[in-house]
Amino acid sequence: MGRFPFKRTKMEHDFSKAKAGLLARERFRNRPASRFLSGLALTTGRAHEFCGRARRTLALMAIRGTKGTVFWIRPSWQPDWPNPDGLLAFIDPGRLIFVEPSRAEDILWSTEEVLRSGAVPVVVADLHAPPGLTPVRRLHLAAENGARRDGAAPFALLLVPGGGGAQGVESRWQFSPQHGGGRTSWKLARLKARGEPPKTWNVEKRGDHYVLAADAPAQRNLQGSRLPGQA
Repeated sequence: MGRFPFKRTKMEHDFSKAKAGLLARERFRNRPASRFLSGLALTTGRAHEFCGRARRTLALMAIRGTKGTVFWIRPSWQPDWPNPDGLLAFIDPGRLIFVEPSRAEDILWSTEEVLRSGAVPVVVADLHAPPGLTPVRRLHLAAENGARRDGAAPFALLLVPGGGGAQGVESRWQFSPQHGGGRTSWKLARLKARGEPPKTWNVEKRGDHYVLAADAPAQRNLQGSRLPGQA
């Protein structure tokens, strides 16, 4: 019996695309994730980008939601060191192991190797510029291969100056200080995330905790590398 050509109507085609998008979003939401800041999530087994002036502070907030040792990989020529007294406000400094490669390319190589080992829950890579698509894909694969038998997989935090721009990352977050009036607070923007829309929040320190304040107005046109008012 011969086959008759079948052509979907535009309505059927649009419905099929919408259904595929919903299924894709649900698939990403069902992945294991590490929670931070009152319920925000970082998918494990993937690489995420933190940018902005307070990116290292955001990394410490994300680490608070994990347990165990964390590798923090930074260039040996970087002059500024994390202050142990400042780290105490977020985590026990004893959880951090600092690795200082002398070549820029060794930062991502070291990050990949630690992820693949599955020895730690988080690897922080303090970079001077956004990495390309191929290195990021290698980090994703290394993190997935580092999953333990219980299914827990490590994830990477790529710290990038300015507005970021690493290709292929699972999510991109920008963090900027807005302290003043006796209040310690920041502006957090989710610029990119698989299955989630762009959004901004205010983050405040309340006692020993860091929490999301009342949601800031959503900004859906976050295509630039800078938030309003950021130098």
